[in-house]
Amino acid sequence: MSEEITPELAARVLAAQPFSALVGARIASITHGAAVLEVDVRDDLLQQNGFVHGGVLSYAADNALTFAGGSVLGPSVLTGGFSIEYLRPARGRLLRARAHVLQSTRRRAVCRCDIVVLDDTDEERTVAAAQGVITLVG
Repeated sequence: MSEEITPELAARVLAAQPFSALVGARIASITHGAAVLEVDVRDDLLQQNGFVHGGVLSYAADNALTFAGGSVLGPSVLTGGFSIEYLRPARGRLLRARAHVLQSTRRRAVCRCDIVVLDDTDEERTVAAAQGVITLVG
C-alpha cells in the first residue's frame, strides 16, 4: 500500500466530491479493511413515497465499498463494479453504510456493504446489501 488512508485523508477525499457534499455524506470511521459512511436523512433525499431514494442508497454503498477497498489497496482506487439489493424501504433519521473487504489481491478488493437506517430510538434496520470490486488505478 503506497499511502495509508487515515480518517483525515478520507474526509478530505469525500469533501472533494461535489455530489458527496450535496448529499451531506461523512466518513464515520475507517480502519484497515473497513469503512463506515453516514448520511443524515433529509426531505430532499426522499422519493415520492417518503422513503430514502434508491440512488442515495446506491451512492452510500458505492462510496463505502470504495473507501473499504482503498483502506487495503491505497487511495488511488475506483469502483470496478457493484451490485445492490434493496431489502425494504428505507425510512429513518440516519443512513449508515458499513463496508468491509472480503478478499483482496495487490490490485483488487472484493467488498461487501450493509446499509442500515436508524430511527429516533437508534434502532437499526437493514435496508440494502451490496457487493463490489474495487480496483487500484495506475
